[in-house]
Amino acid sequence: MASKKLVFITSRFPFPIEKGDKLRAYYQLRDLSKDWEIYLISVSDVVVSREDVAAIQPFCKEIHVLRISKLAGYLRALWGLFGRRPIQTYYFTSWKHKTRVKNLLKEIKPVHIFAQLIRSTEYVKNYHSCSKTIDYMDALSEGVQKRISLTPFWLRWVFKNEWRKLMVYENVIFEYFENHFIISEQDRDQMTHPKRDDIHVLPNGVNENFLNYQNPLAPEFDICFVGNLSYPPNIEAVKFIVQEILPTASAQGLNLKCLISGASAGPQIMQFQNQVTITGWVDDIRQSYTNAKIFVAPMFIGTGLQNKLLEAMALGVPCITTDLAHRAVGCDTETISLANNSAEFVKEIKRLLEEETRVKQAEKAKIFVSQGFNWKAINARLSELMRKSIQE
Repeated sequence: MASKKLVFITSRFPFPIEKGDKLRAYYQLRDLSKDWEIYLISVSDVVVSREDVAAIQPFCKEIHVLRISKLAGYLRALWGLFGRRPIQTYYFTSWKHKTRVKNLLKEIKPVHIFAQLIRSTEYVKNYHSCSKTIDYMDALSEGVQKRISLTPFWLRWVFKNEWRKLMVYENVIFEYFENHFIISEQDRDQMTHPKRDDIHVLPNGVNENFLNYQNPLAPEFDICFVGNLSYPPNIEAVKFIVQEILPTASAQGLNLKCLISGASAGPQIMQFQNQVTITGWVDDIRQSYTNAKIFVAPMFIGTGLQNKLLEAMALGVPCITTDLAHRAVGCDTETISLANNSAEFVKEIKRLLEEETRVKQAEKAKIFVSQGFNWKAINARLSELMRKSIQE
């Protein structure tokens, strides 16, 4: 099986792991490399260091980084405002690199191609000498639609335009691939393709190091939030915590100590540094999760399965989240607490601050994650379905 050549193409280099698509790609590469000879092609609008390449090298036969400049990407995106495809496909697709990929495919002669996100599909959609897989990950059109009302009025037409184009493109690109994957049933239900039931749900997993981790220190904070702090849904979540949850709790005589942790904290996050503790990037994110008694994730926009919830659950930290994120995980309210406004969040926080209740929910959540979100089992299914498409 190791002789099976797989071209794996991404719109970001899958290391360091500070974004959801990178996390998913990293573990897919790790586990698929046991059965496939992988040729990684990664588009990148940032410099990829030798150390980052070295972290991925053990999983790949060859690694090809297609460097694009952000300026050229923005110019293509500007042109894309008047094009037929989604703007993001223009940003990530360089005509020069399309030629390079075409030549690489001729040299490699893969038996299968895996494309992560629709952003990478323009490079391989017209290659028909082998079967192909697309991992939509999320229903991107739904995510953009949710963000329209939160954008400045002068930008809303851009997001509306992108939403409409994504709706069309997600359906059109379906026909170019034999296999289709998405991260949750909720995201699959939001797709509009008539054959959406043929899209396989492939959730994210949790690193084994989260399930086995033991923090020797007692939690310093009452609540925490962890995530990529440049991601708009996470920015909105932090704003909700600081501007809604904390004042509501304070009005009820509950002064909560809050930790915010994650990469790329910009001005929208740092404006709250006098009200909460903000660590930014940390080398071992497990320490941030376990330094609080409760993990809160007020996710009101965005799509997909929230890795942050799975990781907190695996670490034995009880979680409270909104209906949007709760449905994607697919568990009951005894496993993850449900809240959709500040009063409900505070009510659940009070309940979980009771140690017996907190421990009971945390144990149930940890069992739930360990049984249903194992990377090796998930990626074994992915590998099997790709092999099947080759045989067919």
